[in-house]
Amino acid sequence: MILKVNKISKYFGADALFKDVSFTVEENEIIGLVGVNGSGKSTLLSIIKGEEDFDTNEKGEGSVSVKSGVKIGILKQNSGLDSILTIIEEMRKPFLNLQKTLERMKELEQDLNEVNAEEYARLSSYYEANDGYNTEVLINRVLNGMGFSDISKDRVISTLSGGEKTRLAVAKLLLEAPDLLILDEPTNHLDFETLMWLEDYLKSYKGSVIVVSHDRYFLDALCGKIYEIENKSLFIYRGNYTAYTALKEKSFETKMKAYRKQQEEIAKLKDYISKNKVRASTAAMAKSREKQLERIEIIDKPYEYKSSVRLNLTYNIEPPKDVLKASDCTLSAGGRLLLKSFSFEVKRGEKIGVIGKNGAGKSTLLKLMLGEVPCEQGKILWADNIKRFYFDQEMKTLKNSKTVMEELHSRFPSQLDSQIRKILAGVLFSGDNVFKPVGVLSGGERVKLMFAIMVLSNANVLLLDEPTNHLDLNAREVLERALKDYTGTMIIVSHDRYLLSKLTNRIFELEGQTLIGYDCGFKGYIEKKRLEKSEVQEQKKVKEKSQAKLHRTKQQRAEEVKRRQRIKELEEQIALLDKECAELEERISSQPAYDYKEMSRLCRELDEKKELSASLMDEWVTLE
Repeated sequence: MILKVNKISKYFGADALFKDVSFTVEENEIIGLVGVNGSGKSTLLSIIKGEEDFDTNEKGEGSVSVKSGVKIGILKQNSGLDSILTIIEEMRKPFLNLQKTLERMKELEQDLNEVNAEEYARLSSYYEANDGYNTEVLINRVLNGMGFSDISKDRVISTLSGGEKTRLAVAKLLLEAPDLLILDEPTNHLDFETLMWLEDYLKSYKGSVIVVSHDRYFLDALCGKIYEIENKSLFIYRGNYTAYTALKEKSFETKMKAYRKQQEEIAKLKDYISKNKVRASTAAMAKSREKQLERIEIIDKPYEYKSSVRLNLTYNIEPPKDVLKASDCTLSAGGRLLLKSFSFEVKRGEKIGVIGKNGAGKSTLLKLMLGEVPCEQGKILWADNIKRFYFDQEMKTLKNSKTVMEELHSRFPSQLDSQIRKILAGVLFSGDNVFKPVGVLSGGERVKLMFAIMVLSNANVLLLDEPTNHLDLNAREVLERALKDYTGTMIIVSHDRYLLSKLTNRIFELEGQTLIGYDCGFKGYIEKKRLEKSEVQEQKKVKEKSQAKLHRTKQQRAEEVKRRQRIKELEEQIALLDKECAELEERISSQPAYDYKEMSRLCRELDEKKELSASLMDEWVTLE
């Protein structure tokens, strides 16, 4: 166990954000933390990191215990980035100790002796144990994985976009490799390729991870536990996100069944007591029932999330089989070519996901279909009896000066107030909220207002651009169910992979100015991409092996030439030394005995030459 949270609470004045929260984090666990917006997820993470205080309960209980030596790292928007540094300078920060170690080792190498040899050995051992020689390789791997392969590493951080800074903050945190990695919405601004890389990286992460995310696909792929903050309490579910949703539903049904059973029992006891308490003959029995009632441990009514959006998408005009046809089209924006020479057809009832990197032209493609951007080349043809609804992720069509009611009345003047209020209640606008100006609505409220317009539109074709932005998990699930039940045609641009995996039966991918169609849903697309990537990697390996083999052959030939040259050099040196030794021996034998200094010098020189000759002979034997 690396972290233990025991009965902590958080109050703002008299209002509790959450109460008596307890859980543990074991080694090598990946935990998903979920809950509606405002439930306290980010606050809880800040408490774990020690950046925010917590409250104890009435008994004074409450603690956060971290195992000794455990390093905690938390991701927040642009956290820890120095805007005046370059990318590579910032990425080298986690390895400053290793860099200092290497510099000290180089200093010691200049004057290596018995005094500093021990320090050098210790530093060298530390450097190797912490993989110091591979830090640049690791930095490049993480930067490439997080989508910086096409961005110069010498670029100053202040010139990066907000999304790029977020990705860089994730990259730096991965390089810091804390024992407990805390990620708060890490998937924002990540394309599918980067998301897949991050998932694979975290699956093999050596520490533990707590992740807060609205990306249900991400939670599904990684997490072995889900911790949910709901109704000011924390509940623990084993398994990934899909398992959590099933367990939660089953748990709610079990708790509700137990609650209702107990309520029936209590009602019967109270009824018996009220009827028999005043009768002398049954008063004792009634008193016994009262004691029985007092001993009952009351089951709280299970919390039911009441604020879920209710959507029922229908249409009254049946479209033809062939809904849309694009022929030899070109798509440009701002003078930049986005897609060249593409064609496709859309059939009735198809649900198509449009995916691609940011800036690839996904939103512009929808606008081309709608005629909001010109078709410079080719044709876009819609069939008759088509009624379209367009969800613009920026929601520019909403009029800020109008009230919520006025916005709907201006679009659907024939609708009665009662019908409009009913639809608005389904998206959580009730009472005086229907008279709020559109300009003061939150992002989530504006999305829900667009959903009300979508319901009233009775469209048989939906074109949706990032409809899950600003929505919590519960609202996303409601939208998912509504779109799944919808029998019309749908073309959806989304980064919500869980939504795409549940809905789509075709995929359009925008990549390198090309529109690539896949006749399968998102899950099938992912499998195909993984297979393609695997095949590319295999081909790369084969090519590298072939090149390495060719290189080895050339290198072997070069090394053989060097070996022969060295053998020849050694033979010549050994022959020369043998001659010099013979001459020295002759001089020693003829040297006068009384001249011991000269005799000593000649003997010392003879020993040195024989030692060198023996050494050269050993090398010659090895080479031969």
